[in-house]
Amino acid sequence: MNDNFRADNFVLYKNQAARITNVGGKKINIALQDGTAVSVRPKDVELLHPGPLRNFGELAQPQGELLTAWELLAGETTSLEELSELAYDDFSPATAWAIWQAVNNGLHFSGNMQAITVHSAEEVAAEQKKRAAKVAEAAAWDAFTARFQQNQYTLEDGRFLQEIAAVGMGQQEKSQVLRNLNQSETPENAHALLLKLGYWDETVNPYPSRLGVNTSQPNYTIPSLPDEERQDLTHLTALAIDDAGSRDPDDALSWENGRLWVHIADVAALIPPNSPADLEARARGANLYLPEGTIHMLPEAATSALALGLADTSPALSFGLDVQPNGTITNVEIVPSTVRVIRLSYDEAQARLDESPFRELLEIAKAFERRRIANGAVQIDLPEVKIRLNEAGEVEIQPLPPLQSRDLVREAMLMTGGAVAQFAQQHNIPIPFTTQDAPTEIVEGDTPSANFARRKTMTASQPGNLAGRHAGLGLDQYVQATSPLRRYLDLVVHQQLRAFLRGESLLDDQAVMERVGAAYAVSGDIRYAERLSNGHWTAVYLQRNPEWTGEGIVIDRRGKRDLILLPELGIETSIYQKEPTPLDTPVQVKLHTINLPQREPHFKYA
Repeated sequence: MNDNFRADNFVLYKNQAARITNVGGKKINIALQDGTAVSVRPKDVELLHPGPLRNFGELAQPQGELLTAWELLAGETTSLEELSELAYDDFSPATAWAIWQAVNNGLHFSGNMQAITVHSAEEVAAEQKKRAAKVAEAAAWDAFTARFQQNQYTLEDGRFLQEIAAVGMGQQEKSQVLRNLNQSETPENAHALLLKLGYWDETVNPYPSRLGVNTSQPNYTIPSLPDEERQDLTHLTALAIDDAGSRDPDDALSWENGRLWVHIADVAALIPPNSPADLEARARGANLYLPEGTIHMLPEAATSALALGLADTSPALSFGLDVQPNGTITNVEIVPSTVRVIRLSYDEAQARLDESPFRELLEIAKAFERRRIANGAVQIDLPEVKIRLNEAGEVEIQPLPPLQSRDLVREAMLMTGGAVAQFAQQHNIPIPFTTQDAPTEIVEGDTPSANFARRKTMTASQPGNLAGRHAGLGLDQYVQATSPLRRYLDLVVHQQLRAFLRGESLLDDQAVMERVGAAYAVSGDIRYAERLSNGHWTAVYLQRNPEWTGEGIVIDRRGKRDLILLPELGIETSIYQKEPTPLDTPVQVKLHTINLPQREPHFKYA
């Protein structure tokens, strides 16, 4: 079995130089250059030269012209012995080893003992370029890691940092850069590292991107308003009451001798089903409201043409409702209209509630609210705030006062939703109804802790093609229909109503449910992106105000921690307290620490 090997043969063992010391039985004994003696099988070694090789000192680099031989043979295939004779005028263990090292290097030669491929000049140049790039890459990496350890970076580090940023933005899950830095590949850790380096600052909000929400403004053309008959309601005082600074008012209220008119921007007049604008709106689902600004569902051109009160007169789809003193709605009328709208803020409307028609509108709003409560509506009164980034880049957190003007508008929108649901059922119009199951339990009381506990019992509302009870609102049937500029399913409702009024074919139940599914698929991510973004900017606000102190209210107990509502910030926090604090106790708290990547402010009792 070992007849082909002799003592002092020069062999390769695992690509290392080895000398056979003796051959016996089924094993071959070899010595390696470092002096290690190994007993191996014949198949574990490969004959490089028959020898004799008595010591490794004989493998000193021989004198010769290996590069000249390469030039002569470029592009050909040769053997180890032939190449040795051409390059060194000899074939010895030393020349064989020199050539094999060149083959193993792979720049000018490649192959095996039997056939050595001689690379062309072009192949060598390409390989040299590749190796130079690899050396440069290694040098760039070493320089980056050295700066990384010092929490520094330069423009040259951008490609490494962009990969980390892609993880922070949720654009990729894995990162070779983070692995090579022995860092965890989580968005939160990537965020923390980029903040530490100063590559990101506190104003970077990664959450919409992480959730895959579209943050580009829509930009496409829409058609002009069709020339169609509209009822002239410009004689009515139409009041668009909204937050100060609102740029897309889509509802307004009028009062006409006991009749409530709710005017809604006539978006479906410009955006029919399956039009390019409809498909784009369906993909977006709704407006995305961020403290940095609003990402609209529809392009600016739609707002300019359709928002109420931006021009002298506005096109609307108007809903006329007779509201009885007990809050009952009768004689629902829906008409395309032209209205002349007066815009004002909630604060401005609040100051005029004693005037007509504000007084009458508030009276019917209260009547309708009483009817809803009698019908089981769930009242949850917890503080709310509005978070925005102003033009100076400052974070503003403004508590929303419980204004009756807000109640007035809310109840008018709910009346419209109930009336549209009733109208659709009476006329067999398929639309996306909104339902909600009853709370999981009844919580009595009107304290902050009771309202918090009551909120926990609520289930999520559900869109569908079947009318049903909305337990939270206390309505036997309900549909969202008052924000077609902002919510896609509201637009679907308007498309169906317009088609019915014009005697055109309606979308069937299946088509409506397809739209419900599409909108529902993205709306959850939109609302979650808004919630996380609000948390981010709240954390930024607190990071900029490290001495923040304020009043909280104890609303629950979690283990050994008090759960505290902070009305000024619109958030809840927990603080360790060995003995429980009675519920609804006012307490003073102060900021302790803030973890921006986790959106986690920690507080302690002041």
